Amino acid sequence: MSKEIDALERNKTWIVQPLPKGKKALGCKWVYKVKYNSDGTVERFKARLVILGNHQVEGLDYNETFAPVAKMVTVRIFLAIAAEQNWEVHQMDVHNAFLHGNLLEDVDMKLPPGFQVDCFGQVCKLRKSLYGLKQAPRCWFAKLSAALTTYGFQQSYSDYSLFTMQKGVTRLNVLVYVDDLIISGNKSADIQKFKDYLSACFHMKDLGVLKYFLGVEVARGPAGFALCQRKYTLDIISEAGLLGARPASHPME
Repeated sequence: MSKEIDALERNKTWIVQPLPKGKKALGCKWVYKVKYNSDGTVERFKARLVILGNHQVEGLDYNETFAPVAKMVTVRIFLAIAAEQNWEVHQMDVHNAFLHGNLLEDVDMKLPPGFQVDCFGQVCKLRKSLYGLKQAPRCWFAKLSAALTTYGFQQSYSDYSLFTMQKGVTRLNVLVYVDDLIISGNKSADIQKFKDYLSACFHMKDLGVLKYFLGVEVARGPAGFALCQRKYTLDIISEAGLLGARPASHPME
């Protein structure tokens, strides 16, 4: 929780000020999550501050909310082209992705639980978007799209989450799914240069060669990519409480 608060304050997500007259502050809460690797081992423990966006009022503290995400058919075509051209495919993750989006609306939030100040009536006036806000995905995608366009990418009209760049002999493709990015290109040096650019723009985590994306395990061999959803399937069965169920020779009534 302390790490999350530090990250938010470093990012200048809010300024603490008295609640303006006639305004109502939205509540917030902590959400705890355990992140796992594709083999089921624990990667890290996570605490995230989430604003209660279900109390937002349309037209008052949010307007447009839509943000595109990659289609699975685009993911398959993306990998098929990389396999055909024998390009490297890398993956990057954005730390606190939604916190990078610039907020256009006026939103006031109550102080985070456990991090109160002595002064009564103080609230956090949000300058950047926060998890839970209805417009957060849109704000983040707009910020990321601007950074990619500045670098020289063009947005695809077939799938708005796909960005391509052609400069001389350099070829780069980027596919975006919220805070996960997969990158392919014809030169390792160009991929690394682009990764450095992204890291300078946002707080990124380099996950190296693509292994796990959107619940799909990706393994590469001489013949191309092998895609497997074993972990994703087991997670669904486990959530349904049917992991220990035995197969039946006849259908249920």
